Amino acid sequence: MKIGELAERTGVSRRLLRYYEEQGLLMPTRSPNGYREYGEPHVDVVQQIKGLLDAGLPTRIIQQLLPCLDQPHTIYAPFVTPEMITTLQHEQARLSERIEFLTRNRDAIAGYLETVLSVTSENTASMTAS
Repeated sequence: MKIGELAERTGVSRRLLRYYEEQGLLMPTRSPNGYREYGEPHVDVVQQIKGLLDAGLPTRIIQQLLPCLDQPHTIYAPFVTPEMITTLQHEQARLSERIEFLTRNRDAIAGYLETVLSVTSENTASMTAS
């Protein structure tokens, strides 16, 4: 498939797919006319990359991790190095801190929203009663 079809099937822009290739995350073949050619496995790879980026992992770590991914959500260990384990432990700790921060913000916003909605409901009720 061409880059446009891969972009459409994965929801990732052509420009971002080219960036993935520049970063060594995606390896298309080239047709004789130079066009990028992608196979069905590339769809899964792009989904894995998206998921790892959404989790907050930088592309340098994703590049190390991709060879360890067999299928989406499955990791096997033949290529895991001690350095990769250390890096992943660091990233896991960083993500845990980020989750805690986001949870605090979410809870604060929920409290604020609850207060605003109750005040709004009270104002609406008093205006209706008048």
